[in-house]
Amino acid sequence: MRARVLDYRAVQPRRTFNTATAFVIPRSPKRVRLATLRVTIPTAARRNKVELIGTVGVRGVTGIAQIVFRIFRDGREIFRTRQGVESAGSEQNYAITFQAIDFNLTAGTHVYRLTAENAAAGTTAEVVGPVSFSALAIRQRQTV
Repeated sequence: MRARVLDYRAVQPRRTFNTATAFVIPRSPKRVRLATLRVTIPTAARRNKVELIGTVGVRGVTGIAQIVFRIFRDGREIFRTRQGVESAGSEQNYAITFQAIDFNLTAGTHVYRLTAENAAAGTTAEVVGPVSFSALAIRQRQTV
């Protein structure tokens, strides 16, 4: 099977680790938007997939936070993962990376959003950077 690149997008809202510009990850059900990108699928690309990769630098402040990362396509959640973040006695700074794959999108432009929220009451975690989010759209073709 061969593949053809349809579109590639990447954003990096925060390029470095920096506690001076950190912000608190809100408690669920509130969430913070970390990155947004748009991917375009051509009309003739029916068998396609979009590979999404996110990396977020976080720091535990109090307790063991449970950070939920979500990816939305056109306002609908398509991916969710959770990561525990300790605040003392061990690691405090984390670079969390995850990948999601979205299959067989319709033709047109699709908006992907990466968000974060803290699911653990009485804990605090911050985004300290870096933050990056990328999407690679490919069409799969059968080889003869």
